[in-house]
Amino acid sequence: MTIRTTFPAGDDRCAAWLTLPAGPGPHPVVVLVHGGGATHEMMLGQYEKWFSDAGLAVVAFDFRHLGESGGRPRQLVSRRRYATDVDAALAFARSRPELDPERMALWGTSFGASHVIAAAARHPELAAAVVQCPVLSGRAVVARAGVRHLARFTVPIISDLVRTALRLPRRYVRLVGRPGEPAFVNQPGALEGWQSVTPPGYRFDNRITASSGLGMLFYNASAQAARVRCPLLVCACDRENLIDPAIAAKVAATAPRAVLKHYDADHFTIYHPPAVGQAVADQIDFLTEHLKPEK
Repeated sequence: MTIRTTFPAGDDRCAAWLTLPAGPGPHPVVVLVHGGGATHEMMLGQYEKWFSDAGLAVVAFDFRHLGESGGRPRQLVSRRRYATDVDAALAFARSRPELDPERMALWGTSFGASHVIAAAARHPELAAAVVQCPVLSGRAVVARAGVRHLARFTVPIISDLVRTALRLPRRYVRLVGRPGEPAFVNQPGALEGWQSVTPPGYRFDNRITASSGLGMLFYNASAQAARVRCPLLVCACDRENLIDPAIAAKVAATAPRAVLKHYDADHFTIYHPPAVGQAVADQIDFLTEHLKPEK
């Protein structure tokens, strides 16, 4: 059973989905944190089903400024605001009588993995955390694309900053595109990968405010790995095509209670068979070990 609801975050509200497993509560709960620019409709439903079938409650949400959540301007990517949203999602989960606040985990995919690592460092009370195809350093993504690629956005970024100061409509740039196109992420296969997690008929808003790129550039969640005290599962893709996979391995080696699992997948095939079945089976084993759902 999935309940569509909202919770307060900052000066607005996040759209949220609470999925409960069969049987009486309070249930252990996993809070899902999506990747950059992505929304609940982009394949989170399959994880809600798989985890709830395993006896785990699931809280999913759209970050403010994205999807069904509030927030103006639209398509703003903000490390500070997203950290507030993750904390608000955890507070929401703790407030629900159907959920057990002592058995709470975070799960993050792609750029959402950065928010999970940072939140786990802030919240030592968490029972577990899981990250898959983790993007844990904005600078490392830019390094793969090259300095010349970043330089293309100098004018749009400055323009957006000036517009913000003058309270004018924001300047937007594409989030993802094909190689050579003026998009923040334009590595080979990136656009096709984003499209592969977008359901038929769903309109993916493929843009972000231009100055959002500055926040992404200086976001290095991997530096906080040593402060993650809860058990951590790192699901790394051996054919990762957005970021150096060595960063995930380093995070797993640095976090005191981390386990590293490898998959023959790239950043996007991890969401599809056969890799997704292997990864989710490992994630369920890990989460049930640390959250101990009722059988």
